[in-house]
Amino acid sequence: MPKREQPSLFMPAPLPVAELNDDERVACLRLIRSSNVGPVTFRELINTFGGAAAALQALPELAARGGGSRSFKIFPKARAEDELAAAERIGAQLLFTIEPGYPKALAAVETPPPLIYARGKLEVLQRPALGIVGSRLASAAGLKLARQFAAELAQAGLVIVSGLARGIDAAAHSASLETGTIAVLAGGIDHIYPPENDALYHQVAEQGCLISEMPPGFRPRAQDFPRRNRLISGLSLGVLVVEAARRSGTLTTARFAGEQGREVFAIPGHPLDPRAEGTNQLLKTGATLVTEAGDVIEALEPIAKLGSRAFREFEPSPATFAAPNEAMPQPTQPDRDAVLSALGPHPIDVDELARATGLGIRAARVILMELDLSGRIERHGVQLVSLVSDPAAPDDPLGG
Repeated sequence: MPKREQPSLFMPAPLPVAELNDDERVACLRLIRSSNVGPVTFRELINTFGGAAAALQALPELAARGGGSRSFKIFPKARAEDELAAAERIGAQLLFTIEPGYPKALAAVETPPPLIYARGKLEVLQRPALGIVGSRLASAAGLKLARQFAAELAQAGLVIVSGLARGIDAAAHSASLETGTIAVLAGGIDHIYPPENDALYHQVAEQGCLISEMPPGFRPRAQDFPRRNRLISGLSLGVLVVEAARRSGTLTTARFAGEQGREVFAIPGHPLDPRAEGTNQLLKTGATLVTEAGDVIEALEPIAKLGSRAFREFEPSPATFAAPNEAMPQPTQPDRDAVLSALGPHPIDVDELARATGLGIRAARVILMELDLSGRIERHGVQLVSLVSDPAAPDDPLGG
C-alpha cells in the first residue's frame, strides 16, 4: 500500500476510540441515522462534542444555523433500540468506528462507514485480508483459478474477502471457509442474496464472518452493490480480479481499491473471451499481473508480514469520551455567507476554502458542519466540498 500523505491542517482529528455502553451505542446509532449525518460529519460531531449524546442535543440548532429549508429529523430512540434488538435476535453485532473491534483496515480508509453489522467470528476482521472478485457468469477455468488462488492465499495467512455473489465470489468463499473468509453483503445482514447461496451464507456465518453496513431487514437496491464493493476493497490489503467483462461491477471494486491505496492484481485472460476484457484492461492501466498465488504473496508480504497482525499503525488505544477542552467557535452570519459565496457546484478543497474566507480552521469546520446538517453542501471524501445541486432531494432511506 502506498505511503500515506501527511494530513492537511484542516484534516479532522482522529476519532477517539473507547468501549461503548448500551446508552452510548443507542446514541451513536441515532446520530448516524439522523438527517444528513454522513461519515465526515459523524466524525466532526464526535470530535466537537466529545460523544454522540451531546452531539444529538446540538443537532437541531446546528442545522438551523446552516439555513436549511427542511425540518431536521433526529432518529427516534425507539427505532434505534428496535434496530439493535433485531440485530441481537439474528446473532449480529454492531461495530462503530469509535469502538476497538472495528476492522483496522476499514478504519484506515478516508471515509469509513460509521457502523457495520457483523455476524460470525469477529476475530477474522482484524487479520490481513485479500479481496477476490470476478464475474458472476464465470468460466470453468475462472472458477478453478478462484478456488486455487483463494485456497493457497488463505494457507499463507490471508483472510479472503468477497461479496457472496454467484460465480467467482462463491468459489473464493468456498475455498477459504476453513482458514477464514469474510462475505460483504449489499443488503441487511439477514438478507441472503442470491438465494442459491443460502447454504454458503450459513457456512460463512459459522466459520467466517458476514458484514453489512445496512440494518437488519434491509433489501438492497442497485446503488447498494457499489457501496458493498467499497467495503470489500476497504477491508483488504489488495484486490485480485479473476474474470471481469468490460462493463462489470467487479471493476468498481478495483477502482475503489486504487482510490483507497490498495494493491490491484489481475489474472490475464484470453483476448477473445469477453469475460476477460475488463481484466486485461486493468492490466493495461497498471494492475499487477499475477499467474500464481506466490505473485500476490510476494507483493503483500512486506506490507502485511503474513502470519502476523496487519495495520499495526492503526491499532486503537483505549480511551474514554470527554467534553472537548476548548469551547466550540460561534461563527457569525457574515462568516457563513462568506463560506457560501466561496462555494460552488465544483468541489473545492477545504483548506483552500478556509484560506479564501480568512476564517480560522475550527470556525470553518463548524460552518461546514452546520451547512452539511442543513443539506446545503455535499462532501466528496474528507477534503472536498461543494454546494448541493438539489437541496430538496429526499433523505436517505435509513434516516429519521
